[in-house]
Amino acid sequence: MVDGFSTKITRVRAGQLTARRRDIGTRWRRLPVARQALLVLAHLRCGDTYAQLEAGFGIGIATVYRYIREVIEVLAALAPTLTLTEAMKTIRTKAFVILGGTLLPIDRIAADTPYYSGKHKRHGMNVQVLTDPFGRLLWASPALPGSTHDLTAARQHGIIDALAAAGLTCWADKAYQGAGRPVRVPFRGRHLKRWKRRHNTTHAKIRCVGEQAMATLKGWRLLRKLRCSTNRITNIVKAVLVLHHASA
Repeated sequence: MVDGFSTKITRVRAGQLTARRRDIGTRWRRLPVARQALLVLAHLRCGDTYAQLEAGFGIGIATVYRYIREVIEVLAALAPTLTLTEAMKTIRTKAFVILGGTLLPIDRIAADTPYYSGKHKRHGMNVQVLTDPFGRLLWASPALPGSTHDLTAARQHGIIDALAAAGLTCWADKAYQGAGRPVRVPFRGRHLKRWKRRHNTTHAKIRCVGEQAMATLKGWRLLRKLRCSTNRITNIVKAVLVLHHASA
């Protein structure tokens, strides 16, 4: 159902769930904590639907929904240790970082205008990602509506200011033109001088490593097409980030 690191993650998350059940005084559940953790991992990692989980675990859809929401809230509560301020302690030790934005696709909703990305031609949520020089995921931002420009999102999350304060070089794509000194972007234009074309080629080779982090996020299949309330997506991203670091 899930891949090789499931045992480690399930064991770690089961401990968190046991503590929560003790805190709220739960005496009995349809599933033990290890099975509940596995259920949620199957949902996040494999994208199993509520109906598939209902059949696979022998519980009702309402219970599936409640179990998933509970675990995501438990995981998201651990995410303060993964805020940008905390992440900068690790980021400062890197030679440089790579900044990129990705769109997490969502179903269309009634008030869909803020969520439509003209760049990607689809509805979604904008998430900013910082990676190290080897493409390892260091930090992912809270989700913003898909119409938000990458540079606007980076500024809103305080990424540009944090990198400038740390004196750290960052490589990014053309979407971040005008970000300022800490962010290096390629030259724009069709008829560039030879040295500018060489610079863009080198820049692209460095920046493409950051695409590995995007692939890491999209490796959690639920993030390839989210069908939940947009208000829950930030918590889902936080939960995935916690699980990712737990598996590292």
